[in-house]
Amino acid sequence: MTLKLDINPIKIWLPKLDNPLLISGPCSLETEKQALDTARLLAKDKRVFVYRGGVWKPRTRPGMFEGVGSVGLKWLQLVKQETGFPVGTEVANAQHTEEALKAGLDVIWIGARSTASPFVVQEIADVVKGSNAVVMVKNPVNPDVQLWMGAIERVYQAGIKNIVAIHRGFTPFRETKYRNYPNWQTVIELRRLMPNLPIICDPSHIAGKREYLFEISQKAFDMGLEGLMIESHIDPSCALSDAAQQLTPADLAKLLDRLIIRHESANNPEFENQLDVLRNRIDAIDVELLETLSSRMEIVKEIGRYKKENNVTALQINRWAQLMDDRVNLGKKLDLNDTFVKILFQLIHEDSVRMQTEIMDEG
Repeated sequence: MTLKLDINPIKIWLPKLDNPLLISGPCSLETEKQALDTARLLAKDKRVFVYRGGVWKPRTRPGMFEGVGSVGLKWLQLVKQETGFPVGTEVANAQHTEEALKAGLDVIWIGARSTASPFVVQEIADVVKGSNAVVMVKNPVNPDVQLWMGAIERVYQAGIKNIVAIHRGFTPFRETKYRNYPNWQTVIELRRLMPNLPIICDPSHIAGKREYLFEISQKAFDMGLEGLMIESHIDPSCALSDAAQQLTPADLAKLLDRLIIRHESANNPEFENQLDVLRNRIDAIDVELLETLSSRMEIVKEIGRYKKENNVTALQINRWAQLMDDRVNLGKKLDLNDTFVKILFQLIHEDSVRMQTEIMDEG
């Protein structure tokens, strides 16, 4: 069931926006000079609309650089005064939030670790209640769309309408070239369930390395996301946190030059007409797919009843292994992705076994 909250489009709280939202700045603010020098260079690029800087840095293990603390808020104030940038930082608890609002920050965001805790999110929501803050909510570390939605709802129930979701990837469950697994399907599901919620991407935390930033950024625009949060540092080689994923302002500009920005629609009636034709074909094929699956499940039920009569187990592992090999090989011949075919038939088989066991459990 979709949840249509009365959330403001980004353009409402950022009237000067004339392109996708781009937020940039250092992972961590380290010195006043570093903060201002980076901001001055970013301000030369009119595609950057908001300046970010980490003040409090939640780290996985103690002993790592955990941010400069509250003094960094003063540096963000100086950035705002000199460049005119709206400024923002991550908050991890009620005290951080109170200090950020008192300092006049325009944007705060809830990090992935904090999103995973409803108690922490509620504390932050209680502090922002009644304010005009822009609150961004990163996805939780695990691909739990309900947990992500719950955090957004808590902020919304505090009266905040300037809300943006940030996709920063998920803790990988297998080896991946990225620091965090993108799992775009979870983002698609969030968009389906909250269709009017602005969503931007944080390629820096997904990538973990500079060389992957472009491909992730382009993928975000291909998926129709409204913007990016990309970390930029005056000298990434000297960064005290996440040095490998930050770009100089000059390299950020080069990346932006290469990006192709996609739009939800085109000012071309012929395009729309042809798109409707293709979508209608997909709709018809989907109906056939569902009807075919229904017919398959009827046969599964018949098999279940026959197994029950003959006292045979629902799961036949040799049959299942052979079926999977056959379907994957057929998929290859039909130019279908191996992983897609495996996942598809895993789901079909799991439901088939469920149906057969229910039949066997019937009195």
